[in-house]
Amino acid sequence: MSEEMHQERPGAAPGSGPVPALPELLRRWPVLADVAATRELFWVNPQAWPASRALPTVPLGPADVDDAARRLERFRPYLAQVFPETAPQGGRIESALRAAPALQQALARAAGRPFPGRLLVKLDSHLPISGSIKARGGIYEILKLAETVALDRGLLRPGDDYTVLASPAARELFAAYSVAVGSTGNLGLSIGIISAALGFRVTVHMSADAKAWKKTLLRSKGVRVVEHASDYSLAVAEGRRQAQDDPFCHFVDDENSRDLFLGYAVAGQRLKAQFEEQGLVVDRDHPLCVYLPCGVGGGPGGVTLGLKLAFGDAVRCFFAEPTSAPSMLVGLCTGMHEAISVRDLGLDGRTEADGLAVSRPSGFVGRALEHCIDGVFTVRDQTLFRLLALAAQTEGLRLEPSGLAGFPGACRVAMAQAAGPEGALPTTTHLVWATGGGMVPPETWAAYEARAAAIGAGPDAPPLF
Repeated sequence: MSEEMHQERPGAAPGSGPVPALPELLRRWPVLADVAATRELFWVNPQAWPASRALPTVPLGPADVDDAARRLERFRPYLAQVFPETAPQGGRIESALRAAPALQQALARAAGRPFPGRLLVKLDSHLPISGSIKARGGIYEILKLAETVALDRGLLRPGDDYTVLASPAARELFAAYSVAVGSTGNLGLSIGIISAALGFRVTVHMSADAKAWKKTLLRSKGVRVVEHASDYSLAVAEGRRQAQDDPFCHFVDDENSRDLFLGYAVAGQRLKAQFEEQGLVVDRDHPLCVYLPCGVGGGPGGVTLGLKLAFGDAVRCFFAEPTSAPSMLVGLCTGMHEAISVRDLGLDGRTEADGLAVSRPSGFVGRALEHCIDGVFTVRDQTLFRLLALAAQTEGLRLEPSGLAGFPGACRVAMAQAAGPEGALPTTTHLVWATGGGMVPPETWAAYEARAAAIGAGPDAPPLF
């Protein structure tokens, strides 16, 4: 194990009660010294268990994921009609799986070390409708809401063609209901776009971290956007408060929603099918390591559950977070989950990876998956922008900063394996989940490229790894 990788001894950490002062936090969990100093690190979860032991502790299981998958199948005719970009896949919201050999070679050169195995990229960055991983969970939750309302009000009956939900009668029905959500950006896009298409009145509470172009796009779809000078957590709290005052308002709770979580979890079944279609084997002798950018935790958490159900112990799942906002790492490491914030360590949570700018993790995800998450690693903004340029130059991949966060983890794991006493398994597949970037406007992309060029060309540019 390289010196960049930390493994904490299991400790008796409180799940509630006051957060200890910083000196006590650092004494009890030494890895937090590197967290507080915003150093890039890789933390191996000592509470990760084999799938046979871990999965029974998760409050959602295969029957729940299968139910979500069937619901998405029922909506395919509706989605194909209302969103023509989904028509080539028959109304299925799914992304491509592709190899990235040129980028893999470039990463090895940048690190000066071998990168054995195979590097793949899951392009949720280019999912139809809203161009990020949030098109899975966010759209699923609103589709389930629409189905529930339509069934309750007699507009829809089991076995009906779901294109009826695109009718004027359906829009009139849904207009009596509203949707609220708090977001740093991409979840707001997915919720806003699908809710407006169905006819719901929708309000997206956006934190200060959200990009201006995302707010502009939402407003162009008829979505009400409320901007907050505060961070993600307070934007969510305002959305929750709005819903509590209105019995006809559905609040999408990014921190605690099981529906969001299940929408993401369907990705496990889908990925397994893609591997089979491409003749890729995943088993004990052909392990799969997956690297998932993490904000509050719902997206990577749901995908992790789906992957563990699909591949068992043959898959290992690692979360990626910014050095300024490693909320899931801090919550898991201490066992305090949502009771502790990165601000307790003196971090401000500010990052160009807006989808990951979360100071406090989801307690639901942390507790549900504390034995399924294999580790968490952190990445600097400077590293993300250098990777942005590298991915574009080598593979033509245009990914927003948050969507690139998984690549450093793949490099560290592969290179640590190669440096080990037995070397790396050449049959290991390293899969980076690219979570966003497909809808970035040209002017924003140009600004990203300019920043990447400035960082890469400067004499004081930090090492990539």
